[in-house]
Amino acid sequence: MTESKPPRVVVLGGGSAGWMTACLLHHRWHSRGGQVTVVESPEIGIIGVGEGSTPQLKAFFDHLSIDEADWMAACDATYKLGIRFTGWSERAGFESYFHPFPGRVDLHTEPGFVDNCALRRRGFDVPAHPDDWFLAEVLAEEHRGPHPRGNFPFTPSYGYHFDAHKLGQFLRDWATERGVLHRPLKVTDVEQGAQTEIAALLCEDGTRIEGDIFVDCSGFRSVLAQQTLGAQFIRFGENLFNDRAVVLPSRHSARLKPQTDSIAMRAGWRWSIPLTTRVGNGYVYSSKYVSDEDAEAELREAIGMQDEGEARILEMRVGRIAETWTGNCLAAGLSQGFIEPLEATALHIVIATALDFADAYEKGGYGSAHRDMFNQRIAAKYEGIRDYIVAHYRLNQRNDTQYWRDNAANDALSENLKGMITAWFTHEDLREVNLRQHDGNPHYASMSWHALFAGYGTFPPEAKMVPTPPGLVTAEIDHTRRTLSACATNFLRYAPLSD
Repeated sequence: MTESKPPRVVVLGGGSAGWMTACLLHHRWHSRGGQVTVVESPEIGIIGVGEGSTPQLKAFFDHLSIDEADWMAACDATYKLGIRFTGWSERAGFESYFHPFPGRVDLHTEPGFVDNCALRRRGFDVPAHPDDWFLAEVLAEEHRGPHPRGNFPFTPSYGYHFDAHKLGQFLRDWATERGVLHRPLKVTDVEQGAQTEIAALLCEDGTRIEGDIFVDCSGFRSVLAQQTLGAQFIRFGENLFNDRAVVLPSRHSARLKPQTDSIAMRAGWRWSIPLTTRVGNGYVYSSKYVSDEDAEAELREAIGMQDEGEARILEMRVGRIAETWTGNCLAAGLSQGFIEPLEATALHIVIATALDFADAYEKGGYGSAHRDMFNQRIAAKYEGIRDYIVAHYRLNQRNDTQYWRDNAANDALSENLKGMITAWFTHEDLREVNLRQHDGNPHYASMSWHALFAGYGTFPPEAKMVPTPPGLVTAEIDHTRRTLSACATNFLRYAPLSD
């Protein structure tokens, strides 16, 4: 490191983002003399809606050596093998598809899926629905969890569902037990140093908290990055229409699968997320196309809770700040940016931000070269995730409401997304295009893009279905199905619900 010792880190705000960042930076620097302090006002609540994750959350807990049984039990958590998208396409046979987190078994089946997609794009009548090709879909459909019996050598990639409030509390307790300082104080002012640096946080009781690095986890308010340092916010409104969510938990009503359900609605989509104690429900929508009252009524009708429970309406500020790291301030969580929860990427970005920042800081301290490269990488991550989510809307195969028609006609697309769509419809190699556009490190793998295009049934319209040449793929799909079914029998039945 260029500094004589690791920095004093002050995190403004708790919640999942604040405590996750604190845990990671403490784990990185505490043994070498670093100190992390979290300043969290007891008067300011957290949004606490995010209840799903990518496999990056498992990597986070593994990195900190936190046992799965300990944190899951404390956070009402369940397993997540992927996302089931329903109603995003009206094409026969493609009304629903499963987007899996790919694992090691899928390395053997994915090539057949990709090959069949290429043939289907040219008009051959071959099976190219993603549900036929990946182990996670079979496990979820058979109500099996991600842990195999005995000596079966392959574990699928998986994420979790969890109670966001309880996750923040668990991480707070874990962190403070290991030396992270928790200051439950209300910050009333920010003392600036020279240029774009923060000198201290000034609290309501007169306490002054100094630091070397300040992490802004103050939510959409972005007290440090935007309010104090004037970080520019780049809106994604022309790319992503949704700006509201109405949330309403419900009781368990049936045996649940280890998956998130994403179900199309008239002016957006709703999630259904199973926890051990309840089901999380939310309707993400655009206020341009539906009122808050009508959105709530539509959600209540969908989940059968017309007269029960209290719904919350949340406003979403969709976009990102231009630079995540400015001076001695790092933004994380909602202070940094927000992309709607369709792919549950919020905590994924938090984790990547903290780890990448620690690397960059150790290499260059406050040096502009490493800071600029870090900012470019984080910005590219946001853009890549945004493009994949925009693709869900742009490629939708619905025609029942103006919302879906306008999304399908939306031309406010990045050049990278235009390139992927063009590649699919002109029979290019999607994997090569994906790698080329992202310098060999795409944010979504080729499998995910194939699953999205094929899951909707968006094959080139000029391709006429012709009979499959004898022996070309029939044996392969039959073999794949037998292989996946045989693999699934090695996994335990999934029974996550409490009595």
